[in-house]
Amino acid sequence: MKNLLWLPWLDRLSAGGPFLLRLAVGGAMVIHGSQKLFGDPGRFIGFVGKLGFPLPTVFGWAAIAAEFLGGLALVLGLATRWAAVFVAFTMGVAAFIAHANDGFNKQEYPLVLMLGALSLLLSGAGAWSLDAWLSRFSKAD
Repeated sequence: MKNLLWLPWLDRLSAGGPFLLRLAVGGAMVIHGSQKLFGDPGRFIGFVGKLGFPLPTVFGWAAIAAEFLGGLALVLGLATRWAAVFVAFTMGVAAFIAHANDGFNKQEYPLVLMLGALSLLLSGAGAWSLDAWLSRFSKAD
């Protein structure tokens, strides 16, 4: 009965959890960031200004970089915890500021991405990542 309830044979694939989460969150971020980066960045920067942010050009480009580069880092599992910080912060701003008055249906997606990024911040990239591969070459501190 224990094997039926806890599915211990899946423990061999436990590295797949963070890997799949990185692909989902990072992939979504790369797509959204690339739309802003390769589309019309000025339009997004204008939107950031309308939200009342000071220095909208700086904050706009920071958000674009967090989405695109942070998403790419998550997909690769490279500097995952740092990328997760920037992605989570950016998605928190999207959920609680950009979509503050839009209702839960508009807040839900950035909230899920924020929570996914926070999960990666806490767990790390997992065994199937560039972080894990690179850590084999670093010396113990």
